[in-house]
Amino acid sequence: MAELPLTPEHYFRRYDETPDEEFYVTPRLVTHIDEYAIAAVTQLYRELFPVRGAILDLMSSWVSHLPPEVSYPRVVGLGMNAQELAANPRLDSWTVHDLNRNPHLPFADGEFDAAGICVSIQYLTRPLDVLRDLGRVLRVGGPVLITFSNRCFPTKAVAVWQALDDAGHSHLVQRYLEMAGWSDIELLDRSAQMPDADPLYAVVGRSSGPLSSTRPE
Repeated sequence: MAELPLTPEHYFRRYDETPDEEFYVTPRLVTHIDEYAIAAVTQLYRELFPVRGAILDLMSSWVSHLPPEVSYPRVVGLGMNAQELAANPRLDSWTVHDLNRNPHLPFADGEFDAAGICVSIQYLTRPLDVLRDLGRVLRVGGPVLITFSNRCFPTKAVAVWQALDDAGHSHLVQRYLEMAGWSDIELLDRSAQMPDADPLYAVVGRSSGPLSSTRPE
């Protein structure tokens, strides 16, 4: 593939600009990180998500990596493929929604106590709009946990993501959250110290409430 130009107006361009619903029409019932990285995601959820809270699994699929011993009162998934979401046993309800087409989340203000975005942040073409509105649907102080590794679908990851290394990805997500009005932002490296294990990085922020939410389109 030829390089994408990396100027501000091209930061969120992708090699494949066909509609995302076409790319995601086929269910992918596979995991995109290895068992060590999955265990790290699960442990972070264990540490950060309130056990009596309503959880939003944003950019969800057929598996949520939530700790198996915790029965959250409500888990809602939002993703791109109905078959994947229907196969996810942790979801109490789910909705198909294209965040790149419409970054406004179909939920009420303060409806959730915590949210996770697992190995998907690199595909958002309007990350600030999405994260601003995510701050609206979380209660004030509620955490978002954004996790990622060194893998992606290269044709759908945005240009700015592909231009950066692992440390750069963490600082980019930190900047997204800062610009979207989140507070108490932390950068974490939970990579397993195992040969050939997938790395696992996380950025955590706390909602400041509906500061400047997006509008429905």
